[in-house]
Amino acid sequence: MDWLAQVDGYCERLGPGVWAEPVNAVTNLVFVLAGLGMFARCRGHAMGQAMAAVLVVIGIGSGLFHTFANRLTGLADVLPILGFILLYIYAATRDFLGARPWLAALAAAGFVPFAAATAPLFAMVPVLGVSAGYWPVVAMIMIYAGLLRGTVGRRLAIGAAILTVSLVARSLDGVICAAVPLGTHFLWHLLNALMLAWMIEVWRRFRLGGQRMG
Repeated sequence: MDWLAQVDGYCERLGPGVWAEPVNAVTNLVFVLAGLGMFARCRGHAMGQAMAAVLVVIGIGSGLFHTFANRLTGLADVLPILGFILLYIYAATRDFLGARPWLAALAAAGFVPFAAATAPLFAMVPVLGVSAGYWPVVAMIMIYAGLLRGTVGRRLAIGAAILTVSLVARSLDGVICAAVPLGTHFLWHLLNALMLAWMIEVWRRFRLGGQRMG
């Protein structure tokens, strides 16, 4: 496999240049700014700052992919996102549900087979199936929202709703390309940065409530 082979998967990209996706590239700064902001808000709480740091890395990795668009930078784009998902599931299981760390780690690891089993089902959905790899995250958040209910459950559901709108924008990028040459992928960046910051904020507010956290 040629890891440096050019990838052209977005409406905005019309050529091989580094700045062929200027809007998609620049909007990744929102991830960085959101991560830095949440890092400051989570001062004194290692888990929150760890998630915020990964949010910054997501912005950097995605920025690399939308400038040096190849398979190698594609890994830099998706791996930090997976890292955030696993870290959040661990934190949510340990802190929201009060599980022991080993069980929280097991729940986080369980997301991988869960996504592998459900992504093919989401792939069958017209238009939205192009984002099949991300829809299991919405499902997982809603599972936790249902288990928790109350204030935390409602806040998690808000996160799932933001992610849903974000994924719709991501999925429509190629569909409306002829009519909207800029595409809609940049909205995925903006909304996803908001959603990830909100998810950290949900954790932070729970922490400020004086309930058990690490």
